[in-house]
Amino acid sequence: HVEVVQSGGGSVQAGGSLRLSCKASGLPRDRNCMAWFRQAPDKAREGVAHIYTDSGLSYYADSVQGRFTISQGNAKDTVYLQMDSLGPEDTAMYYCATNLDDGGSAWNGADFAYWGQGTQVTVSA
Repeated sequence: HVEVVQSGGGSVQAGGSLRLSCKASGLPRDRNCMAWFRQAPDKAREGVAHIYTDSGLSYYADSVQGRFTISQGNAKDTVYLQMDSLGPEDTAMYYCATNLDDGGSAWNGADFAYWGQGTQVTVSA
């Protein structure tokens, strides 16, 4: 069965760093793209970063460009999100997503088939 398991996150002061991990297994087909989304209270879900597993090409939201780094493990079944220079505006529930629908947009969460359980990131001022 499909499992997308997240780890990491927690609480940190502004300026600090955190690292999130996401491991996907049991997928019915090879993963093509893995992404991180986040949702803050009373805000819409937003794409943070995504990586195409074959090419390794990665893309970032403007709000995190230069501060966050997405990477994948050697087996390409795990994706990481290194978050540096965190600020209170980064406080949110973070979700990992994998298996982008053919023709879908990696910025659109609805176009991903499988999701992790979510992990809270809280940044205090």
